[in-house]
This record gives sequence, C-alpha cells and structure tokens, in this order.
Amino acid sequence: MTHGEIAGTVAGLRSTFEAGTTKSLAWRVDQLKALRRMLVERGSDFEAALLSDLAKNPTEAQLAEIGFVVGEIDHTLKHLRSWLRPRSVRVPGAVMPARASIVREPLGVVLVIAPWNYPVQLLLAPVVGAIAAGNAVVMKPSELAPATSAAIARLVPLYLDQRAVAVVEGAVDETTELLAQRFDHIFFTGNSRVGRIVMAAAVANLTPVTLELGGKSPVYVDDTVDIDAAARRIAWGKFMNAGQTCVAPDYLLATADVARRLEPALIAATRDLYGDDPEASPDYGRIVNEQHLERLTGLLSSGRTVVGGASDTGSLYLAPTVLADVPRDAPIMQDEIFGPVLPIVTVSGPDDAIRHITAGEKPLALYVFSENDKVRRRFLTETSSGAIGFGIPAAHLIVPGLPFGGVGESGTGGYHGDHSMRTFSHEKAVLSKPLKPDTIKLISPPYTTGKDRFIRGLLRKLG
Repeated sequence: MTHGEIAGTVAGLRSTFEAGTTKSLAWRVDQLKALRRMLVERGSDFEAALLSDLAKNPTEAQLAEIGFVVGEIDHTLKHLRSWLRPRSVRVPGAVMPARASIVREPLGVVLVIAPWNYPVQLLLAPVVGAIAAGNAVVMKPSELAPATSAAIARLVPLYLDQRAVAVVEGAVDETTELLAQRFDHIFFTGNSRVGRIVMAAAVANLTPVTLELGGKSPVYVDDTVDIDAAARRIAWGKFMNAGQTCVAPDYLLATADVARRLEPALIAATRDLYGDDPEASPDYGRIVNEQHLERLTGLLSSGRTVVGGASDTGSLYLAPTVLADVPRDAPIMQDEIFGPVLPIVTVSGPDDAIRHITAGEKPLALYVFSENDKVRRRFLTETSSGAIGFGIPAAHLIVPGLPFGGVGESGTGGYHGDHSMRTFSHEKAVLSKPLKPDTIKLISPPYTTGKDRFIRGLLRKLG
C-alpha cells in the first residue's frame, strides 16, 4: 500500500465505526463466527504458510496457532453477552437515591501489529478481543513471515467485514506510515527496541498502547523435584518452535549438584522429543532467517556444550542445544536468546537465584521447579514477572481466565478472554439520579472528611 492508501484505509474504518456498524452485539458475534470459519475451513492454507515460514509442522500449527485462536473465539462467544452487561456499583448515601454502573464501550479504530514467531496466534488472538469489544481493526502481519502474511491478507477480506477490518502488509515503511495515523489503541507484540518506537509514535496522538514484549525468562530447579520429569517439561517449553517463543525458558538456574544431574536428563529429554537427529525430525522447526541464525550461533561459545550445537545455514537449522558452566556475564546472558539454546547458570540456592533475577529486568515469565512450599512462596512474593509457573513452563497461555502480559521491560497491559475486553474497551462511569429537589438530602452523622464536605457543598449548590 502507498502512504495515501494507508491513510485512506484508516479513514474508511473510522467512518464505519462512527456510523455505529461495529457496535451491535449481532455484528460482533457474526464477525467472530466468520473468523472461526476462516481458521477451520482454510486451516490447510495456514498450515502450509507456517511450514514455509518456520518449518512448523501441521500438528504444532493446529495446536499453538490455529486451534489456539479457535479456542479464544469459542471462549469469547460463550461469555461475550455477560462481559458486555453493565456492572452495578454501590452508591454512597450522600448521593442517594441514585443508580451507578460501569458500561463498556468500544475504543474506536485499533491497530494490531504482530511478530513473526507465532504469526497467526499473535495477530488474531488480539483481534478476537478487538472485534468482541466492538472496534474497527487494522491488522499488520509480520513481513518476516511472508507466506503467513500473504495468507492473512488474501483470506481475511473473504470472511470478515471489509468496511471494518483491514490488513496492511509491508515492512518498516508501511509500519511507520501506520504509526503516523491516529488510532484509538495500538497493540504491539515484539521486542523492546521496536516497542519503544511504537510507544514514541503513539505519544503524538496520546494513543494508549499495549506492549507484549519479552525478556530473559528464568527457570529455577532444586533437588526436591523429579529431575527427569522437570527436564522433559523444560526441554519441551524451551525447544518448541525452535526456541522462538517469548515465554520459553531463557536460562536455567540450579545448584552445581542439581545442574550436574540435569545434564544427562536434558540430553535424554531432547532425544525423546526429537530423536537422535533433530534435523530429520518433522517435529522440530527452523530459525526464521540467516540473520537470527548467525546471531544465535555466535552465542554458542558462552559455555560447555552438553547437547546440540550443530547448525546449517542452508536449511536455517540450529540443533536444540544445552550449555553448561555459563558465566553470569557471558554474552548469552545479556539479551533474550529467542532460539533453541539453553544456558545453565549455577547458583548457591534460592537466595542467590532470587538476587540474580531481581538484579535484572522483570521477565515476561518465571518458572520454578520445587516441591518446597517455602521456596515457591519466596519466588512468588520476592520477584516480579508477567507470570509465574510452578512445575511447567509456557502453559499459562492456554488458561483463558489468566491475563497474558508483561511488566516493566517485558511489557505493559494484558489480554486473553475478559482481559482482552478490558484492553480494547473504555469502561464508562454512569450515574443516574432523579431530577427532584426533595431527593437531595444530607445524611447524618455530620460530615467529617474532606470528601464528605466536598459532596455536601456540591449538593447544596445542586439544591
């Protein structure tokens, strides 16, 4: 799209919203059902696109991308009417008789910018919330997943209302032009560097922003757990999508004794998941492009290789890799890895682990493998993260009632289920009081607080 076309698209969506097209419950339900039909009927198109972009096998594509969004739609359709029902609020005696409530209203025209690692899920899951809340939507798929971007641009207009939902493809120039438009909310998923650019652009129009970023999500393991079982779950969470998952365990903290026991367990877990040759496994993905592969291979010298380490530029392959004896100041510990490399850092115990975690930026997720209730409680209360998982990584995403989002450097705002409705709605305060002078009365006992004196003065003026 040209710059003029992008501006015209946004203007057209705003006209549709201002005409009230998107506000009815019937329209919202119809669009959500249409989005569901698209995912089900054209699932093979998305499977092929994800295979092309990330070597993501069809089973993973269905579970982690297509099926995930279908589940989000089903949950939303089940609860949408109740989510939209006005919520009554208690009225203080000084204002009685009166009724107060909170009404959710749509924000307007919203922009959803998606990343490349889960290019279906992380674009369409927020769109579910935006449509459910009654907004017009611009979708910006990632240019780094070109097959998926093309599929979305081709299929969305066939199923959704083109007056209210648009797809804008492109790279930096198109995204820059989109950010120059006036939106009522911007929802961005990606890294913190681009997140800062998005937030800076939003300042011009005072546009609220949701930032779903990432960071170094740690996992702590102690000697109270089944080491083999813990290793299997950690390997699963780390190496799915070739480690290109924002909530994947970024690094592992354990005492020297636990770390030694984890090494063979992680080797066995990796083989259970992907066989002796992960490069030949249909269940193992590929790195998105050569630039990211080169960055990741440059980190492999940060520690002793326990398993993996092999790579192939031609096929964008990097084996699931575990590094041991990794210094805390090693290059791999500086930024989010976002790939299939798991460094093990030794700590003296939970005190040392908590100090290390709190010394850095707040992570998107934190995982603790311990059967010690006191240890669990300490990580829960003494650290801050977008989410915390005990005994399993990444699975909190599939619980519809839990908000998904970060804190601090790992993001701001959250979504999924009712939390998406909150993100894409304005909660309007409504107060209704009969217009009769004799209904304005002061109450006993005498007012004593500043707030009470303010209300008394206001009521006297009204009377």
